[in-house]
Amino acid sequence: MNPIVLIPARLASTRLPAKALADIHGLPMIVHVLRRAEEADIGAVVVATDTPAIAEAVQAAGGRAVMTGDHHQSGSDRIAEALARLDPEGRHDVIVNVQGDLPSIAPRAIRASLAPMVDPAVALATLVAEIKEDADRTASQVVKMIGSEIAPGRFRCLYFTRATAPWGGGAALAPYRPLCLAAGRTLPLRRTAALGAGAAGEAGTAAGAGSGHADRRHGGR
Repeated sequence: MNPIVLIPARLASTRLPAKALADIHGLPMIVHVLRRAEEADIGAVVVATDTPAIAEAVQAAGGRAVMTGDHHQSGSDRIAEALARLDPEGRHDVIVNVQGDLPSIAPRAIRASLAPMVDPAVALATLVAEIKEDADRTASQVVKMIGSEIAPGRFRCLYFTRATAPWGGGAALAPYRPLCLAAGRTLPLRRTAALGAGAAGEAGTAAGAGSGHADRRHGGR
């Protein structure tokens, strides 16, 4: 594999405006995310942004940034544009999408997302953590991954939902909270491992549509 880590970041956050530049122990949040991705040591790391101030903060910290348009509706759209600029020849066969608001993401969680991608039949992967609080099983703000376990700690992702998720031994289904959102074999037609919002200190992986393979590992707090 020849992965590249892309971190989409913007200032136009509705819940916490300018959070990418929020000061955390003297450094902007985006720089902390950059550092965690660099510490994962799996490949080149680039921040994709539509904001010059974010690019300047990244470059001042010795990182690399690429400018994109401000019209994108999702981080996946933004990294698609960035990837077209950075790698038009398609040298990178796996794209790891680390969201820009995960300053405490464990580097080994980032590395763990690549485990299912060793299998060329796997089109996508995402990290999950088991839901243990009863309230989270029914909470609409909690996204749930419903999957069938095909091996210890390995799942086939069936679907994601905000609705109350089924669970139980007989159903062979278990609700897990995604630590990241999965993207597909796109950007263009290249495999993607995605890391997104959630309990950022935990580590785990799961693969969804494409092959049904998955791998989950806890730890990394």
